[in-house]
Amino acid sequence: MTRNRNALVLGATGGIGGEVARRLKARGWTVRTLHRDPARVAAGNRDQTGFTWFQGDAMHPEEVVAAARGVSLIVHAVNPPGYRNWGELVLPMLDSTLAAARESGARILLPGTVYNYGPDAFPDVDETSPQHPVTRKGAIRVEMERRLRAAAARGEAKVLIVRAGDFFGPGAANNWFSQGLVKPGQPVTAITAPGPRGIGHQWAYLPDVAETMVQLVEREEALETFSTFHMNGHWDDDGTRMIAAIRRVVGRPDLKVRAFPWWLLGLASPFMPLFRELREMRYLWETPVHMNNARLLAVLGREPHTPLDEAVRTTLVGLGCLEGGVALPSPATSC
Repeated sequence: MTRNRNALVLGATGGIGGEVARRLKARGWTVRTLHRDPARVAAGNRDQTGFTWFQGDAMHPEEVVAAARGVSLIVHAVNPPGYRNWGELVLPMLDSTLAAARESGARILLPGTVYNYGPDAFPDVDETSPQHPVTRKGAIRVEMERRLRAAAARGEAKVLIVRAGDFFGPGAANNWFSQGLVKPGQPVTAITAPGPRGIGHQWAYLPDVAETMVQLVEREEALETFSTFHMNGHWDDDGTRMIAAIRRVVGRPDLKVRAFPWWLLGLASPFMPLFRELREMRYLWETPVHMNNARLLAVLGREPHTPLDEAVRTTLVGLGCLEGGVALPSPATSC
């Protein structure tokens, strides 16, 4: 058990940061959050009520240190919006969190990804697999973990990293489900498939990821100074299970499946950072990537797991593709 139940969540307005913050609060934690304009965020979002907002910027170490005084957990879920300026912003923001952890003695919780890994680690990836990324974003992720590991080795911070597959869920933006498979705010009249049939893919439902993280945080006595865990999430063993779930939820077993237009990303990448980042991740759709969660099961006993159809339905409602779980009427021309 942690020495107190005070947490600072950086990135509480984002998908995973918001989910973790709400679950911590529901379990009796006092949750602090940091934002450049906290009054506007707190007033405009009912999901953000009940938090103690601090005005500040994750790029300024002194402001993060001040917000983190007296906490036992710092959730580092802050990212530049829309994949912009990753190279300039991500590592300085992490250094701010490290400074705050040194001052407060808090454990750092980092939501991890599969981007750390290259094809040499596939198809079955566990916590000890080699990290040889093939993308710029992956290289930054590896450097983030290197800095965290080094700080833990020096006794300056305790670290918990939970890696999972492609996020989907309510509030999850800039992901393959919402940017690739369907179109937010529109009825589902077709599904776009980024990968070919027969290639397994790892998905992670955002509320399950947040619940897993919080359960691990509350088992402090079972954690090492530097702890890493993988989630199994929703394993789509042949690349068709997610498509089938969308068809079932929408009630359209005949929904057309289209190939993802990778060629379009190549044309638009110089002008749109999101497209450039999505294009770099193509290798994750060309070979099976399966996360091994044996270490997680050894600590928790079971992994939090929402049934796929329920997770897909909640996600589509959150994206505005379903209304109350019922398919929206199709427009006159398909999208």
